Amino acid sequence: MHPRHRRSAGQPAVPRPGGAGGRLASVALEKQQAQLLAFRIGEVLDQLAELGHDVPPVGQPADLGPLDAPISVEFRAAAIGLAWDHATRRLVLEFFAIDNDDDSSENSLLQIRLTPAMAREFSSRANVVVASGRPACPACGQPVDPGGHICPRANGYRAALFT
Repeated sequence: MHPRHRRSAGQPAVPRPGGAGGRLASVALEKQQAQLLAFRIGEVLDQLAELGHDVPPVGQPADLGPLDAPISVEFRAAAIGLAWDHATRRLVLEFFAIDNDDDSSENSLLQIRLTPAMAREFSSRANVVVASGRPACPACGQPVDPGGHICPRANGYRAALFT
């Protein structure tokens, strides 16, 4: 897959409408957003397969390469929409962001259209990336470091509440 068309969790490359010559954009997602998006994409693709659409099976992602550095976040997703466009046979992802950099409180929308194969690859990669991260504390939801975790719900004690 051409690097310009690479869709991967962490740094999905998004060409602007108009095809060739488009600009790439990095979209930042929270870990939980990436996890739920991957799950929901998988569900939609499975439903499409049941309806007879040509959808690749679940498998290991083909692209597990490192992200391109340096990473500069151009778009931070606040809300995400997911739909199937039957006319173009594409999965449509809509990322909605609130621009907090200025006082205009202007909202932004980024729309990405993926073939079922591209969507399956994104979902598989996102699942691998999320699973490789630090586990969440079952009490407070914050990441648990290998060296321990001071859980605010345990009043700051470092005792082994959850190991």
